[in-house]
Amino acid sequence: MANTFGYGGMTNHLGDMQFSKFILIIGANPAVNHPVGMVHILRAKEAGAHIVCVDPHFSKTAAKADEYVRIRSGTDVAFVYGMLNYIYTQKLYDEKYLKERVYGYEEIFREAQKYPLDEVANITGIPVDTIKKVAREMAQAKPASLIWNQGLTQHTVGTNNTRIMPILQLVLGNIGKNGGGVNILRGHDNVQGASDMGNLSDSLPGYYGLGEGSWKHFCTHWDVDYEWMQKRFASKEMMQKTGYALSTWRFGVLDEENFANNDNTPIKALVVIGNGISTTSLLDKTKAALDKLDLVVFIDPYVNDVAVITDRTDNLFLLPAASQMESSGSVAATNRGYQWRYQVMKPMFECREDHEILFDLAQRLGFKEEFQKSLYNIAKKEGRKEFIWPDDATTEMAQSIRSIGLQGMSAKRLKEHCDNWHMFDKVTLAGMGPMKNQYYGLPWPCWSEKHPGTPVMYNDSIPVMQGGMGFRVNWGVKAPDGTNLLSPRKLPNSKIAGHPAITSDNIEEVLGIKLTEKEKASVKGTSFSTGTTNILVEKSLQAGVCPYGNGKARMIVWDWYDKIPIHREPLHSYRPDLIQKYPTFPDKKNNFRANLKYISRQKEKDWKKEYPLNMLTGRLVAHMGTGTETRSAKYLAEIYHEMFVEIHPNTALNLNINDGDDVWVYGTSGTKILVKAKYSYRVDEGSVFLPQNFSGIYEGKNLIDRYPEGTRPYAIGEAASMITSYGFDYNTACPETKCGLCRIEKA
Repeated sequence: MANTFGYGGMTNHLGDMQFSKFILIIGANPAVNHPVGMVHILRAKEAGAHIVCVDPHFSKTAAKADEYVRIRSGTDVAFVYGMLNYIYTQKLYDEKYLKERVYGYEEIFREAQKYPLDEVANITGIPVDTIKKVAREMAQAKPASLIWNQGLTQHTVGTNNTRIMPILQLVLGNIGKNGGGVNILRGHDNVQGASDMGNLSDSLPGYYGLGEGSWKHFCTHWDVDYEWMQKRFASKEMMQKTGYALSTWRFGVLDEENFANNDNTPIKALVVIGNGISTTSLLDKTKAALDKLDLVVFIDPYVNDVAVITDRTDNLFLLPAASQMESSGSVAATNRGYQWRYQVMKPMFECREDHEILFDLAQRLGFKEEFQKSLYNIAKKEGRKEFIWPDDATTEMAQSIRSIGLQGMSAKRLKEHCDNWHMFDKVTLAGMGPMKNQYYGLPWPCWSEKHPGTPVMYNDSIPVMQGGMGFRVNWGVKAPDGTNLLSPRKLPNSKIAGHPAITSDNIEEVLGIKLTEKEKASVKGTSFSTGTTNILVEKSLQAGVCPYGNGKARMIVWDWYDKIPIHREPLHSYRPDLIQKYPTFPDKKNNFRANLKYISRQKEKDWKKEYPLNMLTGRLVAHMGTGTETRSAKYLAEIYHEMFVEIHPNTALNLNINDGDDVWVYGTSGTKILVKAKYSYRVDEGSVFLPQNFSGIYEGKNLIDRYPEGTRPYAIGEAASMITSYGFDYNTACPETKCGLCRIEKA
């Protein structure tokens, strides 16, 4: 998604699904993971939408769908190519849309011919007639929506998965349409906000890269000297280098070969703020790394699970953080909309709000003055001596993050939306009365204080001041083959067709206007996404164009290893007979500072001989994430109080396992967990399913006595991440938890 259009997130929104005629849910289980979103899906069904759920596990979502399609995990790309093959041969694609708005679709159609339907059926386990039926139904529905979640992302081919789905929607002309789009449901509160704020190691806030220009942009807004900032790093190279990921930091502690990727230095300390790192695969590696570090700090309202798992006896600190009810500020919903949250009560006991903890840490590290400088500047401009938290931080955010258009998200507007939520239509998000000409939450891009926000991205059938836009011009105006990447289409109320992103150098030519000398001086050397004024953006809006350009979506990423998505078998494949034809990637050095294995791991042995069952993982509706909070809630813990493995009765009986027996489940890394067997027809005979929401037992050892007094959860169990297989996405290093292999033996 990120490299197809620009940035991650839903293109549409939850209420918009009620305009859909067809909803394909693949790699997602919103009935469990996103129950609020599921309400909207069910309303869409009541309004006539046909729901198809594709999943290797018969989920609660599948039970509510009109059709359920069982797929072998890790074969989503092949399945979609089967659909595209049929769509192409039957001419069910939107030819006009493709010619006007898409680059590279011819290459996709050629690739689709390499996936005849009988071959796709062999790869995926889905019958040919079913592939045809789903493809035909989706193509004929106008519009159709597509939903996915971590069932697509947590694979070695996760990026390929999340590219092929938008490609399918582009072929059908469903992007930029009410009731269409690609809609990635964020399962936790403010996941979208964390993404927007740059909580990943390969970007700065707002998805700015790590190059010198991006750093200088933020140094300007933070009012700190760029040279000072650079000296905070070992070198300029390290300043601009992608850091460790949540999945790879362990290797920066344990494996000496990775130290070279980190300025020849091992990681020595870890500070974890509100992250359940126990759900990441290879939990045994996490434990080993925690045991070895010099210092470990957890900042959380609850005891982090791995703080109990580690055997270390010193330099381990648990700092109590305030909960969301004890703090205030903006949070981003799954639709890119921001909402204000008021503080309900003051922090209790020793708990402190996150910003207080970080300000204190900055002071002890010697840069609190620089850390707060921009906030004091904002206060000074308004005649105040002290800054107001979080209002002034929201202003700083809005002024600096221009890449995705947060300029219009002032604290004042967000508070008005919160106070007047009843004035917005629940289906369209459109405001009424005093809130007219605004969309609830101001979903980004929200280009200015006058802009309404963008409920449906890439909709070029409406004016820019109603949320209209084309596809972002993010890779130049010409492809390597010389193809023009600008769209021939115009937004309504604009005389300008396809155009590049607006900069100080091209604004006069593109918009056909003249800037005053004062305006030229204030925007010199900047673009719509940089600088300190909003002149370039305002002039664009006045001309009726979107500041980031109007181009074609690209289906070919010419600087990636897989320029177009292709099917690659999982590292631990349930079908080893297909590996030679569909091998994984070559091994990759320095992937988020870790040297990661791909083909060498896949070829290490015939994994299925030792681990004959396909292993699936997912969530339970009563528990969230690691279950740290929910298993500490008495009544939620009572609903699901015990870890289990779903296994088909035929498979279980062949292993002499009865329903309710204790069983050992062995993972491909030589680890094991002790759980209850649960007979289930929700899995096929070759697969098992494990929930990912338990902790507190480690390879059969009960760790309940390690919890500090008064913090013991009501339910504990083995963590599925203990046995999930080794594997990481080739581009993002996201761990592969949604397919792997295991062996089950009666305890």
